[in-house]
Amino acid sequence: MIPSPPPLSDKQIRSIREATARICCWHGSVRSGKTIASLLAFVLAVRRAPASGLILICGRSLQTIERNVLEPLADPSLFGPVAAEVRHTRGATTAVILGRVVHLVGASDARAEGRLRGLTASLAYCDEITLMPEGFFTQLLARLSVPGARLLGTTNPDSPRHWFKVGYLDRQSELDLASWHFRLADNPSLSPAYVAALSAEYSGLWRRRMIDGAWVIAEGAVFDMYDEQRHVVTELPPMRRYWTGVDYGTVNPFVALAVGLGDDGRLYVTNEWRHDSRAAHRQLTDSQYSRAVREWLDELDVSPEWTFVDPSASSFSTQLWADGHPGVTKAKNDVIDGIRSVASALDAGLLLIHESCEGLLAELPEYVWSDEAAARGEDRPVKLNDHSVDALRYVIHSTAHEWRHLLTTAA
Repeated sequence: MIPSPPPLSDKQIRSIREATARICCWHGSVRSGKTIASLLAFVLAVRRAPASGLILICGRSLQTIERNVLEPLADPSLFGPVAAEVRHTRGATTAVILGRVVHLVGASDARAEGRLRGLTASLAYCDEITLMPEGFFTQLLARLSVPGARLLGTTNPDSPRHWFKVGYLDRQSELDLASWHFRLADNPSLSPAYVAALSAEYSGLWRRRMIDGAWVIAEGAVFDMYDEQRHVVTELPPMRRYWTGVDYGTVNPFVALAVGLGDDGRLYVTNEWRHDSRAAHRQLTDSQYSRAVREWLDELDVSPEWTFVDPSASSFSTQLWADGHPGVTKAKNDVIDGIRSVASALDAGLLLIHESCEGLLAELPEYVWSDEAAARGEDRPVKLNDHSVDALRYVIHSTAHEWRHLLTTAA
């Protein structure tokens, strides 16, 4: 028995009916129902697409296309009988939907534009438009040259100066473009408990974008929720487990942070080891850094389960492995996602910092968004005095799967 698809909201139904423009965009918060509506509209468009011209699905990568588009389409609980008409072998660059061959195109950087040269398309679906290079999107529109050709796509909000917002959504009245804005509350199938849990995962800028669906600019302090009175502690509870984050530097400061999960269910930055070669007038080798970190941890009587190292510091990681340091691995270095993880933990009161971590406490209030990057529609912090913050970002984001469930229980 085929399960019944979830109910559609009036906004979802209206958007599907009205999706007749050359460019159709569903934008707004995460889990707001925009993807389901857009995919239903895409399935209808595939059935009606001209026989001439290619059908394309474009996304950040083949893996994201499979995860965000093909897997939902093949789920009978979401798309009922249509799911049986979706065929794809994982890793293949084509799929078959309703009997039509669909080409899957990754667009991770500007070079992806070359994959579109020379082709003619009648229909395209774009997953997360704002993550695509502008040149790729422009080239894609040029390739939709078959009479009646259309582009359907989704995106979460970004900077209000992002090229897609300025060049397309803000010019909707001038273009053959239709768009629909979705908020989290627009999805009728979400339980109140899930909405509360999801809302807890975002704070500040990301709460406004990902929950409210607003196109807002990143400005001022990156961690504007940080409050010394709230987040700095003088005493520490017993720790259940530890991790370490390392930001490597030779001329710039080298920082190692010990982060523990306390018996009270909170994260604590318990200790910091920092070497500033400029201030000390002495640079250290990889071997000396490795020895210093191990001696520091031994002195603390801390055995971290994992040590997350700056991914660019491959020689130092190799030295740690050679010296028998356990659990050495490359940190996740997605800057914006890492900032979001730290911000969520701080905002929920889940992440606290011991008063002895002077370098980190000095950097946090001065870690700010770049005005120059914002003017280009980009979210990017100023790259200055951020070594302890980077070490914090490495260890917090790399362990997010371990602690994210604690967000809703933190004070």
